[in-house]
Amino acid sequence: MLPYATIEDAAAALGRNLTFAETFWYNYSANKSDYFLYCHNILFLFLVFSLAPIPMVFIELLRSNSFDQYKIQPKARLSLSEMFRCYRDVMRMFFLVVGPLQLVSYPSVKMVGIQTGLPLPSGWEIIAQLVVYFLVEDYTNYWIHRFLHCKWGYEKIHCVHHEYTAPIGYAAPYAHWAEILILGIPSFLGPAMVPGHMITFWLWIALRQIEAIDTHSGYDFPWSFTKFIPFYGGADYHDYHHYVGGQSQSNFASVFTYCDYLYGTDKGYRYQKKILRKMKEELGDGGELNGGLYSELKSE
Repeated sequence: MLPYATIEDAAAALGRNLTFAETFWYNYSANKSDYFLYCHNILFLFLVFSLAPIPMVFIELLRSNSFDQYKIQPKARLSLSEMFRCYRDVMRMFFLVVGPLQLVSYPSVKMVGIQTGLPLPSGWEIIAQLVVYFLVEDYTNYWIHRFLHCKWGYEKIHCVHHEYTAPIGYAAPYAHWAEILILGIPSFLGPAMVPGHMITFWLWIALRQIEAIDTHSGYDFPWSFTKFIPFYGGADYHDYHHYVGGQSQSNFASVFTYCDYLYGTDKGYRYQKKILRKMKEELGDGGELNGGLYSELKSE
């Protein structure tokens, strides 16, 4: 709740007129508690989990040659009922674990100093903090993910997420309840280290989930803007990890590729890409080589 009775009081405290965004924020948040504002995360996550994968559902069902050429595992197809079942399971975990976790974690948000007041952060400040959040999450997530691929971690927890060897957008948050809790740590670590405004925190939570949905889409589109992000893994990179499954000791990174490169856990993927390029050059058509080559490597 903002400590100003009127917009004029807020402007006087800032020593300037409020920007359009700050005026909008004042009108929306002035009489709302910080806890209520924080709980917007539940709504944002619900909308992201429900709506962001929908375009890929239509593409999967359309089965058009225009899109199929970009499908990473062309022989793997899911029906509408199978995709809905995945969404249903995700929503069950959302209401039983994710939502309640958001409701009880507010004290930690207040403790690290995430703000809800004025002034609002500048665009550059938001971008800089988001970059830090992504880097911190990516590094810590890498090591947790590696742990989840040890024998105990995989068999007891992580195998649930790997039920989809050809991932789809709705499978991004599909996981064991313990994995959801564990991976909440790297997601919160960046904001804890570099606390910002609640709006930045909202953006971070939403963008991280949208990114996860993108990397689980099952399609590698050449026009995706993520192709211009340095060291970004993307759908093709993470799809390899899913196809190899429990045997995978490769491509653990959640967003970027630098950790896998530094620690040598992308060798299988790089070898696969090298052989695939060679086969494409020899045959003159990549066609449906991905699935076949994945199968060869998986059996080794």
